[in-house]
Amino acid sequence: MRSPAKPKTAFKAKKARPAFEINGVEAPAGRLTQVELRVARLPTGMWMAVPVGVLHGTRPGPVIWVSAAIHGDELNGVPIIRHVLDRIDPKRLAGTLLAVPTVNVFGLVQESRYLPDRRDLNRCFPGSKRGSSAAQLAHLFMTEVVARSELGLDLHTGSGGRTNLPQIRCDLDEPETLRLALEFGAPVLLHSRLRDGSLRAAARDEGKTVLVYEAGEASRFDMEAIGMGVDGVTRVMKSLGMIEDEVTAPESASRVARKSGWVRARRSGFCEMTGRLGDEVAKGDAIALIFDALGRARSVTKARTSGILIGHVTSPIVNRGDAIAHIAEL
Repeated sequence: MRSPAKPKTAFKAKKARPAFEINGVEAPAGRLTQVELRVARLPTGMWMAVPVGVLHGTRPGPVIWVSAAIHGDELNGVPIIRHVLDRIDPKRLAGTLLAVPTVNVFGLVQESRYLPDRRDLNRCFPGSKRGSSAAQLAHLFMTEVVARSELGLDLHTGSGGRTNLPQIRCDLDEPETLRLALEFGAPVLLHSRLRDGSLRAAARDEGKTVLVYEAGEASRFDMEAIGMGVDGVTRVMKSLGMIEDEVTAPESASRVARKSGWVRARRSGFCEMTGRLGDEVAKGDAIALIFDALGRARSVTKARTSGILIGHVTSPIVNRGDAIAHIAEL
């Protein structure tokens, strides 16, 4: 006599990961969701809003943000974020990536570093709910993005008329920050003190780790700097266990600098850089030539310290006292 058949066990569907909530919007797992953070109404009555891409993974993991254009004319971070989003499959992602390609939407529209009231957004954090337009924008970003995250990567370029060698600026005395900076793989890691009012300082006060990527110049796309940025962001995500994909190794190990300084013009005139980004220089090496319109009155600008050239002016006209070359001491 046959034993009675065992009842079949009902198949239990795998429980979906809960949606990620931001600004009252639920972003489901396994896809990219666009959210708008409304900042203020324009004179037309329409809203000016900060776009946020929420890449919410199907597996648990850290929440990080990547932001760009805190200064409205620093644009290399915009394509960096686009390429990062293109690379990552949210169905295979662990954790959540908050992508904010244009924080200072007012400055971006006006092609300006600043907000319409000439305030520098990166000196207005953590902001306030009822302060200036800059303070309100800073408060919104802190509340909706930073407060929900554990780590941030803030993407910058040189300011108007200057260009930067790709570099990470952060607190190299904090072991986990140093580890992530080395994972990023920029040519230079520069120990950088916190500035009052900066996003990095305000986020640090909230217990968040922030890496600042500086590369290229304002109002220009630098494809090499963009490529390094994309690779660096994905390396950091890999090191956090967010992605399993193979990532490109950096061409060489990062150089670590504890301090840096600017060399200033000793006279006004036309500036011709003889040093190039990434050049190693010794104290006393010529790095620029300044001359008058006829080329008769000339001044050779020399390095005051030994190190690596991580930034310089791009404008051909300089005034006495202008900072023209940035040297990091290795």
